[in-house]
Amino acid sequence: MTLDKLMNKHLTRYFDPSKTIPEETLQQLLRFLRSTPSSVNVQPNHFYVLATDEGKARLAANLGERFQDNGEKILNASHTIILTTRADVPDSHLEAVFMKERADGRFPDPSKQELWESMTRDFLNLRNYGYKDLNHWMEKQTYLAVGLTMMAAAELGVEATPLEGFDPTSVDKAFKIRETGHSTTLLLALGYPDPKKQYTSPISRFDADQLFTFV
Repeated sequence: MTLDKLMNKHLTRYFDPSKTIPEETLQQLLRFLRSTPSSVNVQPNHFYVLATDEGKARLAANLGERFQDNGEKILNASHTIILTTRADVPDSHLEAVFMKERADGRFPDPSKQELWESMTRDFLNLRNYGYKDLNHWMEKQTYLAVGLTMMAAAELGVEATPLEGFDPTSVDKAFKIRETGHSTTLLLALGYPDPKKQYTSPISRFDADQLFTFV
């Protein structure tokens, strides 16, 4: 990955519909997405990978009236991922996380696993009853996953554009997402840019002395 190249490019707004991400590359990117971290390993996400014309068309048709401009991006992208986040953390989900950790041997010492589970429960109770921001906190984990996946896509030569312009109620209904205990947080369009429609103007950011304070 060339950081200078990344720092001087715009996000892709126009994808080339004739180009498809090779399956091996896609699977590598999905393995990376699966590996992205979340606080206390809560793993609050489920990902809908739209790889067919039917899937992308269903999403494009259900973005909501004011967000139709994003339909072209979705239809022309090779793939689009719907990133969803849990509405809450029921005991069944938390037990599934702990069971997988035990099976994977995350903590070879059983006493450390037991301590970890106790600390995790206490932390989630704090978010739920103290800060009262459990869902928003889990959505932050989703954005962390998106940011890291965008960097991984760049490493693989794939363009990744996050999209917030959609009606989550409409998308959830179209894909029956809320029935799973999740709701749509963000979309990520993946593919290759249309060479005839790339932005070549400079990016615009504040100067370093306005952004950094060294203490």
